[in-house]
Amino acid sequence: MFKVLLGLLLVCKAVFAADVSMEIVKSVGYKPTIGISIASDSQPSTYSNDIKRLIAKDLEVSGHFNVKDVNLIKQFNFTPNYYELKQQNIDLFLNISIEQSVFEGFILKTKLYDLNSSSMAFEKSFNSSKDERYPFLAHKVAITVNDYINAPSIDWMERFVIFSRYDATKQSQIVIADYTLTFQKAIIQGGLNVFPKWANKNQDSFYYTTYNFGLPTLMKVDIFSGKSEKIAQSDGMLVCSDVNKDGTKLLLTMAPNSQPDIYEYDIRSKNFTRLTTYNGIDVNGHYLEDEKSIVFVSDRLGNPNIFSKQIGQRGANRLVYHGKNNNSANAYGNFVIYTSREGDNEFGKENFNIYLVSTQSNFIKKMTTSGMNQFPKFSQDGESIIFIKTENDKSYLGIIRLGQDKSFLFPLNRGNIQAIDW
Repeated sequence: MFKVLLGLLLVCKAVFAADVSMEIVKSVGYKPTIGISIASDSQPSTYSNDIKRLIAKDLEVSGHFNVKDVNLIKQFNFTPNYYELKQQNIDLFLNISIEQSVFEGFILKTKLYDLNSSSMAFEKSFNSSKDERYPFLAHKVAITVNDYINAPSIDWMERFVIFSRYDATKQSQIVIADYTLTFQKAIIQGGLNVFPKWANKNQDSFYYTTYNFGLPTLMKVDIFSGKSEKIAQSDGMLVCSDVNKDGTKLLLTMAPNSQPDIYEYDIRSKNFTRLTTYNGIDVNGHYLEDEKSIVFVSDRLGNPNIFSKQIGQRGANRLVYHGKNNNSANAYGNFVIYTSREGDNEFGKENFNIYLVSTQSNFIKKMTTSGMNQFPKFSQDGESIIFIKTENDKSYLGIIRLGQDKSFLFPLNRGNIQAIDW
């Protein structure tokens, strides 16, 4: 039982301030300056200023723009004064207008002007069926503006984030949100529900662990139909830590005999294959490289550390030679990110920092400098990292833009984040 509890702790515990410079992503040379304005004839809406603020934040997070406040207020169909804007050293001008839809929700109309060519770059409209989903409209606008300058994609901004939120003792919800946590919707409530994991890249379903059936139970939920099904149960612990690219296989941490190990579960055949057999703690498995290998956390050296092994082969290789408590990992291609405990800081609190290593070389990069940082995960394109920062008992969603030397925090206004995926 001690091993199960310690293994669960290693899966749970893992945590921001950033110092980032990476060559995984393409860099952008000249950053155009963009100004954003709400059209003077935009219909009154409580969301107008929030949408403008979110578009500006998205463009800032992208790392591809300089965002500047402008005082130019024009009707939506009026052409702006190009000379006046150029005098403010602005390259692009975005005018937005909200129009109530004849159905539920509203229409966000946009016009982007390229001041260097003195012409309108595009005019596009974006629809929302429900008012509260306005953050995703803002993200779509930012993505479209970003695409106009042919910058590296920021499509990840319109993906859902899913997380487990602790509200009270033995009470946690599964919540779907946008990456800024402006939009949030609890979709699983009641009891202890933890470790959500998207079931596929389309984000139409997800897995999570619930303790509402006596034994830890892995559930799968379709977010559109609401249909749920039991996938597996296990004594001790049961966590889905990764899903392969086509969504047909899962990596699970299970402890049916009081020993946490990594198992692979085949959705089609419903068969379990035990991947690790060490007489200790092996948890938090993730597919590596071509899915023929996994990276995982193990106490084989007496303290949690990061290992890899080929599926179906004996033995494991140590990946990390830094730190004595490396208790969470995630992989993208040949790169692995992990958390490492580094002792007390000047305030007498432990630091958990994030590091990046390559499985093909001796490359290692410290991604954060202080604070409690946990559950780092790569974006689908490998150009960003999401993670949880905990400070003064408050949770933040952190974003590190690899190669951009930028990091951002978005606070959770209620409860605490237990685990996160995107």
